[in-house]
Parts: sequence; C-alpha cells; structure tokens
Amino acid sequence: MSLPPDAPVRRSGGDLADYMSFLRRRWPTLLVFLLAGSVGGAALFGLTPPAYTASAQVLVAATGLPEQTNQVTSRQREALNLDTEVQIAQSATVAKKVKAALKRTPGPVEVSVPPNTSILQISYTAADPHAAAAGADAYAQAYLDNRRESARQALDAQLTALLTKLKQVNASLVTVVDSLPTLARGTTGRTIALQRQNVLSRQVYQLTVRYDALKTVAVTPGSVISDAVAPARPGSPSAPLHLGSGLMLGLLAGVGVAWGRDRLDTRIRVGSDIKRLTGLDIVGAREIKELTGTGSAVLLVSVPGTSSRDVTQAVRQLNERGIPVLGAVVTPPGRAPATSTPRDSGPSSGSRGSGPSSARRGSARNRRAPGPPPADTLVFPS
Repeated sequence: MSLPPDAPVRRSGGDLADYMSFLRRRWPTLLVFLLAGSVGGAALFGLTPPAYTASAQVLVAATGLPEQTNQVTSRQREALNLDTEVQIAQSATVAKKVKAALKRTPGPVEVSVPPNTSILQISYTAADPHAAAAGADAYAQAYLDNRRESARQALDAQLTALLTKLKQVNASLVTVVDSLPTLARGTTGRTIALQRQNVLSRQVYQLTVRYDALKTVAVTPGSVISDAVAPARPGSPSAPLHLGSGLMLGLLAGVGVAWGRDRLDTRIRVGSDIKRLTGLDIVGAREIKELTGTGSAVLLVSVPGTSSRDVTQAVRQLNERGIPVLGAVVTPPGRAPATSTPRDSGPSSGSRGSGPSSARRGSARNRRAPGPPPADTLVFPS
C-alpha cells in the first residue's frame, strides 16, 4: 500500500503495546532518573534534622460566665465554641505567656479537637524531645491561665457595673424615703413616691441577688488531663515519605524526559520503528515473492541508522512517479538481502534510484562500506 505525501504519520501512544514498546526503548533514561530520585530522597532524608513532637490534652470547661456558645445538635454536642478556643490557644497572647515561662521564643504550635469532645490537643515540635514536651505543657498551662484571666476580668467588670448601679438605686431610694414625711397622706405626690419606693426596692433586691450570685461564681477554665511526654522517636523526617517522594519525582521526570526524547528521535533502530514512525508495513521474503511482477516498490531500510524522514522522503518521491510502495525490508548496515537486487525490465525500471539514494543495480553494489546509509528502493517490474 502506498503512503500519500500528506498522510499523517502514526506515533506511539495509542494502546498498551505502544507504551510497553516505549518503555523498552527508553528504559536506560527511566532507570537513571529513578536512581537519581531515590538518591536525592535518601540525601534529603539524611540532611533533614530530626524533629520531635509532644502533645498535651486540655479539657475545656465552662467558666460559669456567659460565653460564645454553639447550638447543641446531634453533630455538635458541646455548647462551647471550640473553634474559637483553638484560635485563642494559637494566639500571640498565649505565645507571650509561653515565652515568659520557657525564657525563650517558642516555636509554632498545632491545636486540634477530637470529634465530639471538649478537649484541645496541643502539639509542640522541637529538635529535642524534652524541649517538645516542655513546650506542649507550657502552651497548655498558658492557655488555661489566659482563659482564667479573661474570665476573671469579665467577672470583675460585671461586678463593678452591678455595684455602681446598686449604689445609684440605693441613693434614689434614700431620696424617695426621705421625701415621704413631707408629703400629706392621700395626695398624688405621696402616691407617686410610694410607687417609686416599691420599684426602687425591687431593683435593689434584684441587683443584690445578681451581685451576690456573681460573687460566688467559681471560675473554672478547664484542666490538663494529659501531660506531654517526651517522645522516644522523632516525628520527622520520615524515611518512607522522603524515599517514596524521591522515587515518584524521579519516575515522573524520567517518563517526561524519555517521552520527549522519543518524540524528537526519528532514527530507526528495529523493524517496528518503521511502522511506528512512517506508517509502512514490514514486508518479508514471503510477501516479496508473492508480489513480484506487480510494478510496485519495497524500501530497503538500514537499521539502525536510517531516519524516518529519509524513509518518508523516499516514499513521497516514489509516489510522485506513480510507483506504489508495498512496504519496507529491514537490513543491517552496509548489507542487503539477496532479494534486494531489482530486475531491470518494464517501465518501472527507470524509477530505480529515486529516493534519498540511488537504487541498487547489481550484486557488487550491494556490498557497501559499514555505516548508516539511507533507505534504498527496490522496484519490481510491472
């Protein structure tokens, strides 16, 4: 079958066989990148300093004062807004207290909430296991101290406001009581004064009850239910993570580079490359014997060494002369099979020599010097 001049060339990448062929052709490139990625991951694992992570658990309790709360549902069973408490535990205010406790600038802390609990899990990472445990405990205690101080400040503010209001109501009540003797019985003024006295008395009673209730509130910010323990092994670096990442990066880079080289490489090394790069079928001795006398042509391709551009150019030139191309015959460099000698007869014999090199005209010319010669043309008489 002939290949038209503008026929698209088939490239690898359509089925599993193409991918397997691609891997067989480019396995050295893949192997080099896999080894490089593994060595890089191992080197990064060896150069990364170890880091230890310790965790302390804090049970958050209601302080007894009005706080920002959540609506209790089947999924949110705690009234406390623990998302807000997580942000408070990671705040600069708590970090300042930790710095004062550790006498150094603390590192970052991670705070998480186990599902359906009122527990904050505070994790601290350091280069030393004992420093990691001390940092986690310091953050837990600093969070509780900050929560206690905030609650006490809010409580003191409420007590101050209640006491101020109580003094004002008491002063008004004293003024009303002092004015009663001066008012005659049965007059409108005395009636209004008596009503105001009753209202002020109820206000004094209510304010006094609220003030006494707040004075007896016990601030309970929570407690540490699990102290941090110095870890026996570092949490990072992780050998499987580093080695696996290096291997995967090497594989991806190797596949990309190998695919690029395979797409840009037009050299023909084995017989399957002819069909992959040019779209021509490979014709064996049996097919050549059956097709002699049909006025067609077969390309003799020297493998390795011939490029697909040479083969395509030879096919195009034969098509321009009206000679259909049956396929290609693979030959070693500088050698040709016995069937490569064309028979000089018929009008198609004048087409021999078309292509990137001249046609073979005799057995003496079949013996070439070693090297990668271009594709030759074998023309059968009509």
